[in-house]
Amino acid sequence: MTDAVSKDWVLRQRAYRYRCVRDRRVQTLTEARAFVDDLGFVHFWPIKDVELPNLFHAIAGCARPVPMEHDDADMSKCWGWKDSSLGQRWWYYGKLLRRRATLVSLEVLPYFYALSENFGSLDDYLQEYEDGLMTAEARAIYEALLELGPLDTVQLRREARMSAESAKSRFDRALSELQVGLKVMPIGVAEAGAWNYAFTYEIVQRHLPELPEQARSIGRGEARRHLVRRYLDNVIAADRKMIAKVFHVLKWTPRELEHVVSVLIDEREVREVRIEGMRTPHLVSVRALENLH
Repeated sequence: MTDAVSKDWVLRQRAYRYRCVRDRRVQTLTEARAFVDDLGFVHFWPIKDVELPNLFHAIAGCARPVPMEHDDADMSKCWGWKDSSLGQRWWYYGKLLRRRATLVSLEVLPYFYALSENFGSLDDYLQEYEDGLMTAEARAIYEALLELGPLDTVQLRREARMSAESAKSRFDRALSELQVGLKVMPIGVAEAGAWNYAFTYEIVQRHLPELPEQARSIGRGEARRHLVRRYLDNVIAADRKMIAKVFHVLKWTPRELEHVVSVLIDEREVREVRIEGMRTPHLVSVRALENLH
């Protein structure tokens, strides 16, 4: 284990990477695309107790609370740019890490896909269902999209036979399940529902047909290492508990995570260090440590 580094240094490096400084804040949609491409994957909003950069703070240029006012300038940009990006194939947008809205660059997306239960066929879901890895509600939603093509949320609830108010929570859980599994994704916004605003969903591999082939040659071990390395490059330092928390939906075992860490240390991509004032040792990006010296 190397000598300790200061917590202030970690926080300064993070702020720079996250663009949480006024002179590096994201000010245009083009810059938002570059931000996601640079970091690889970010949350849309900040998530409490989860260390991950997010688009809202990058637009604000600081770590500020998410406002309740709809006319807030930073929030309007964040929401508007997300809506205008849907269907553009600029990035993956959908519920993923921590089951919350996540933006993933198309360069990194194959590594997530390689860790999913998808193997490149539109009927892969049948085996998942047989194995008890997919709920009946998720199957109904997926099959509605498979048969009818893109549908907005109102249409999708009707076709999946979950239009009743009593079925709303089951529908929402199933839709999240399908997004986390990289099976469906929002590709547009429709004027539908009580608020005249509803996502339109499509099957991921129909919207991004090249994705299965891009992921085919990536082994699960390689995918895990790539994502953890990319994560540490962005957050600068994290302990094993936080890494496991961030990637929880990918269902890594403690043994798999420890193997990833060991290999990255052996390959000198990360180092284990003490952070002043922190009890547990942290894993730090070697690229970030190079800036320290």
